[in-house]
Amino acid sequence: MAMIPNQLPRLVSDPTGRSLGLDLPPGTLTGPAETPYLWSGHAPAGPAAWAALRPAARTAGLLPVLLGVERDLDEWQLQPERMSDPADHDADEVLAGFWGCAASETPEEEQDPRMTTVVDDPFYKQPEHGGILAPFTAGWPGLAAAQPLDTDPDRAAATVAEMLTEPGFWLDEARPALVPARRSADIPAVIGWGGPLNHENDVARLCTVLRSWEDRFGARVIALTFDQLVVSVAAPPRTLEEAEAVAAEHFAFCPDNIAQGSHGTLREYAEKALLDAPVWSFWWD
Repeated sequence: MAMIPNQLPRLVSDPTGRSLGLDLPPGTLTGPAETPYLWSGHAPAGPAAWAALRPAARTAGLLPVLLGVERDLDEWQLQPERMSDPADHDADEVLAGFWGCAASETPEEEQDPRMTTVVDDPFYKQPEHGGILAPFTAGWPGLAAAQPLDTDPDRAAATVAEMLTEPGFWLDEARPALVPARRSADIPAVIGWGGPLNHENDVARLCTVLRSWEDRFGARVIALTFDQLVVSVAAPPRTLEEAEAVAAEHFAFCPDNIAQGSHGTLREYAEKALLDAPVWSFWWD
């Protein structure tokens, strides 16, 4: 993977990062001593942490992310050396491939005869899941149209991060972290995150989609837990038709969001989870 100059080794002798224009709280470096790929704080981030870490992007090429604490970081089994480069993949091709696998798990009467991948999972054969692709047929509908950006994506990300780390919100115990990445979308690949392992073991392919969402919707990676990804969205879909198009991408990207969630169809997911939503979250079983 193409990497930017990694400034994290400087934190070994300068743990506060003052030589980089930072003022970091106590934290830990993760990765080889010569080339660590992650700095994470010891204490909860709190609502002010994201804004405090943002200057690191300008001064050191280090991007902020929040890390969940439901499992210790050493249990995450991070493997950056196994990941490819997001630039080597195409978002439309990646999602079309995922869609083919996920859509083939719907009942046979809904399957497109061009689909050859069939996964014999009884869960998807249950009648109540028969209409999950509505309003789409089994064929990949293609990428959703880009939305106009009326809000600065980094400012939108800071707002979402502040909200999610307020006391009582589900990321209020998350730790602040910094990653040497060219863009927010690459963070999972740079640290070798394995959250979607049962769906895709090369997370760089998903990062290719995240890059496309950055370009089309002003998305930013806000948080990672052991198996969850949280993304801020500066330009979410504004109409049901636009939201349905995005819902198809989400189903390909993370089928568990819909198939094992509270929404019975892509249309319902679009209406209740995507319309004007400034946050997208994903969970893989």
